[in-house]
Amino acid sequence: MSLSHAILTSLLEKPCTGAELARRFDKSLGHFWQATHQQIYRELGKLEAAALVEPQELPTTRGQQRLFTVLGAGRSELEGWCVREADPRPIRDELLVRMRAAAVLGTVDVTVEMRRHRGLHEATLARYLAIEAADFPAGAARSRPDELQRAVLLAGVAFEQAWLAWCDDALAELGARGAGPQG
Repeated sequence: MSLSHAILTSLLEKPCTGAELARRFDKSLGHFWQATHQQIYRELGKLEAAALVEPQELPTTRGQQRLFTVLGAGRSELEGWCVREADPRPIRDELLVRMRAAAVLGTVDVTVEMRRHRGLHEATLARYLAIEAADFPAGAARSRPDELQRAVLLAGVAFEQAWLAWCDDALAELGARGAGPQG
């Protein structure tokens, strides 16, 4: 996936300025695809140069602001991207590399960091479940777009639940072997 496709998706949901896009991105697509505000602005420039989005100057008292909308070519690009094949991406997580390093070193106890990560995953799961309760109440009729958005959210829920189960199992295994680094 590329950041440009995430931005096109967000702008199709609602045209907005770069600043609004960055804030909205943090609250929605940012749960599954991270990008800094600087990366978002840089990508907006590329999309504009490729004639996939069009900015409209907005009058403002605080400098220049531009409202971005997706052009037909941008919509076509996103439609084509949606139907292309893509292979699953491998796990890329710093904690797992730290654990491998700790195994090689034999002198480092990473269980504190593992517990911290467990807490972060637990908080993220709680946030996803709150979003589900607020945006997709049980028994409510759903449109096709709502079903797709809920499916994405449920993937996040399943991901966090899997990480919590893994953390619990790994911490239990490490606890059974003793508290020391080489336990």
